[in-house]
Amino acid sequence: MIDEPGARIADGATHFAVRAPRAHAITLCLFEDGRERRIAMERAGDNWVAELPGKREGALYGYRADGEWAPERGQWFDPAKLLVDPHALELDSRFVQSTRLTQYGEDTADIVPKAVVPGLLPECLRRPPCFTPGGLIYELNVRGFTMLHPDIPARLRGTVAALAHPAVVAHFRKLHVTAVELMPIAAWIDERHLPPLGLRNAWGYNPVVPMALDPGLCPGGVAELRETVAALHAEGIGVVLDLVLNHTGESDVHGGILSLRGLDNAAYAHEPGGALINDTGCGNTLDFANPAVRRMALDTLRHFVKHCGVDGFRFDLAPVLARGPGFSPDAPIFAEIARDPWLADRVLIAEPWDIGPGGYQLGRFPPNWLEWNDRYRDDVRSFWRGDEGAGIGTLATRIAGSSDIFGPQCRSVNFLAAHDGFTLADTVAYAQRHNHANGEDNRDGHGENFSWNNGAEGPSDDVEILTRRQADLRALLGTLFASTGTVMLTAGDEFARTQQGNNNAYAQDNPITWVDWENRDTALEDHVAALAAWRAEHAHWFAAFPDAGEWQRLDGGGMTVGDWESPAAPGFVYRSDDPLQPYTLSVERPARSVTCRTIQP
Repeated sequence: MIDEPGARIADGATHFAVRAPRAHAITLCLFEDGRERRIAMERAGDNWVAELPGKREGALYGYRADGEWAPERGQWFDPAKLLVDPHALELDSRFVQSTRLTQYGEDTADIVPKAVVPGLLPECLRRPPCFTPGGLIYELNVRGFTMLHPDIPARLRGTVAALAHPAVVAHFRKLHVTAVELMPIAAWIDERHLPPLGLRNAWGYNPVVPMALDPGLCPGGVAELRETVAALHAEGIGVVLDLVLNHTGESDVHGGILSLRGLDNAAYAHEPGGALINDTGCGNTLDFANPAVRRMALDTLRHFVKHCGVDGFRFDLAPVLARGPGFSPDAPIFAEIARDPWLADRVLIAEPWDIGPGGYQLGRFPPNWLEWNDRYRDDVRSFWRGDEGAGIGTLATRIAGSSDIFGPQCRSVNFLAAHDGFTLADTVAYAQRHNHANGEDNRDGHGENFSWNNGAEGPSDDVEILTRRQADLRALLGTLFASTGTVMLTAGDEFARTQQGNNNAYAQDNPITWVDWENRDTALEDHVAALAAWRAEHAHWFAAFPDAGEWQRLDGGGMTVGDWESPAAPGFVYRSDDPLQPYTLSVERPARSVTCRTIQP
């Protein structure tokens, strides 16, 4: 009897195993021809197991758990609830919200997705990641990126497979993208306040189980993801998955019973008195001090590398991975990843903050991890906005790889905008957020965005305002592509995509977040393509800031302490003595100009 978590076919039989150490009984539920067949499982330590004869590839299944019902003591066993396998790889349908998910004794088999028994999954060849630090990461939302693309067939729009379409690949190649970062593609559930507002989660940061691909985004399942990754690899483009391993969509104590809550509620972190810890702001936090949680996370990473060939991962609210309960840079998960033969060489990117105590951990992840650098975003925006105190010394430090944060080894992922917050175009067109469409009276989203509107809030026909906005965008983008470290560009920022001032558009699965390909700014797009081509041609300049070089004022004089600190200083020139190809980098604030040129012998 195989007790490895999940469903698998081996030795002519189909094996099921699920962890539920405090359950009194677990029932395997098979769904065939519209009927549910129930099979009692056997206890095997903390797991429950069942073995059925025959290869049942494609069979639909779930679990029911019997035990104590005492939510006040963290016991949520309700045999009326159909539970999704936490190790499921594919589901037959998407999750839907319902009050029945929260009500004891209400059967949910007709509304909860069923897991699909996978066939024998081929292993991908072990190969180095198709990405190296210093390149260009292109962050995208699969559905929003492809829904309005005129060249993608309607049947493919909104799916992972659309990313392999020649028109999409051509765009990636035009921008010299070295890796695409896919916002979550694991199956998620809408936050429970959204359906009454007529809204849907558009981003996917609310998964229920970590490995199961969303049937709407990836209807072809594991094979679709594997084939898309292979197609992008053939073009020299890596794939990084944005994973949410910090919480699940079961939310707080008022949320539904869908999977872990009904099987092993100890997977969530609790206060000594039993209350759920909410270091994520989403109602619960997975407990990475629990070896079973770390195993599930490692199994997730291995699956996507081993069976789908992905090059790496971006970890949402990554400090949660290292909490036990406080953050530790020596947390077990880091060592476990480092010694795993499938994971040790993958690209690992931390979003280095959460809302828990001591949650801001920028610069404290392991030396082989990259980190989203929000200090870069805010300082570069502040400089070009002209903030008092935003001197050129701070900007130079960010351009040079943020050594004040990371030391001599540059691990910074430099970005100006991401999915969360204003788009780049909205950064120079809106001084305030405009999130009324989210149904929260414009209270949600970041309050301080280091943004500005150039004299008019939102769209404008004024030529002078539009000219200033274009100059600002080019200055911001020039800074980004001239900076040491890895560059991240969010889809559509290369052609001035707008979200109409919404800086928290997670609930807008509509044209607010869908990329408008027909009305894009092609002149700006061509400008970004030229910047990307130039950066790709001189990639060695940006892996690490050169040791030899000289900082100068724009007039050629030497820099003084006053020059570095003065908010009125107009800019600087850096002259590199790179032995392969010396260059000069010039930043001129009044002219909104960033230029980098090779020095001819």
